[in-house]
Amino acid sequence: MGISWILVIAVALYVLQHMFMARLGFRGLRIARAFNKTHCHVGDDIEMIETIVNRKLIPLPWLRLESTIHAGLHFAKQSNLEVSSGTIFQNHRSLFSLMPYTRIVRRHRVKAAKRGWYKLETVAASIGDFVGMAAATRTHRFELELLVYPRLVSREDIPLVSSRWQGDVTVKRWIMPDPFLVSGVRDYRFGDTMNSIHWKATARSQRLQVYNREFTADPRLLIIVNTQVTETMWDAVSDPELVEKGLSYAATLAEYAVSQGVPVGFGYNGSLVGQPGVPIYMTPEGGTAHLEYLFETMAKLAVSCTRSCSNFLDLEVEQVGTAMDIILLTAFVSPDMEESIERLEALGHSVFLVPLQHHLLPQTEQEANAADDYPHSNATSGS
Repeated sequence: MGISWILVIAVALYVLQHMFMARLGFRGLRIARAFNKTHCHVGDDIEMIETIVNRKLIPLPWLRLESTIHAGLHFAKQSNLEVSSGTIFQNHRSLFSLMPYTRIVRRHRVKAAKRGWYKLETVAASIGDFVGMAAATRTHRFELELLVYPRLVSREDIPLVSSRWQGDVTVKRWIMPDPFLVSGVRDYRFGDTMNSIHWKATARSQRLQVYNREFTADPRLLIIVNTQVTETMWDAVSDPELVEKGLSYAATLAEYAVSQGVPVGFGYNGSLVGQPGVPIYMTPEGGTAHLEYLFETMAKLAVSCTRSCSNFLDLEVEQVGTAMDIILLTAFVSPDMEESIERLEALGHSVFLVPLQHHLLPQTEQEANAADDYPHSNATSGS
């Protein structure tokens, strides 16, 4: 047999096996991905579990899986795994070899580095033939989501500008007025009785003043995060780190208040991912289910500004009839905000400020020790 026939047979065998793998290589192949948790907080370690099953007699010389994953999830170093980091997204590539009727389960260690709503929807799978050449590629679709809540910090790290928000609960505020508890005076409002008028204060101010009486029921807390970093900033947030800090403080305060039985609400003059232009207002409620819903909402927030803080206070909060303790987390206080705060206090609310200073959130010792195992990225949070 001449050399030419040998070449012809070799080419024919190569083409046949290549066509065979291209047609039947994906038959009986199952690829699945899942997180061991549906939600976590920033800084937590989780696992992405990858399962590949070859349910046929034909082996797969190699199988390469490629996917694009948000850079807010940091993958630990691992054999046969390549992660190329980008500013927002990173390419995730892994390589496998499967014998007939083989099942491989691989666990990827992941650190949740950024708050956000992460969706892993597709993975590109490529298989090779028996001579190592790529034979076929298909896209597998998933419905995989992970909610990363804001980081929880120590309450001692939150610079609350008031000595009144101390102890086990917030400043006590009551539903039924107690005639023996008086906390200053306020302007007369429709419905106030004549015996509640403070005549001396009325004479001094030349305006009708009434006693501001305490109440006799459980307190209600509203936590507001201002996404405006400066008074002139609008729409795009110029310093997302400060907003993330505010959300971290808000999550910490909300968890503590709910643990003490205090109903907690949440306000945010930004919007949810995919719902631009709609600010967030959640009325105060109690219980772990409400806290979980509040955390889920925080995870899905876009770092944006849809309404000025003073406008948000006037339109969203001022309309609430029942008096509340309000904690405002903000990087600045403008004259317009001061006027809005004064109007809220005149309505019976108590307003406390938490200044957002420009420095990084503290990193735990465990995170610092494990930092070398994970690729880093400067990406902002998102989905």
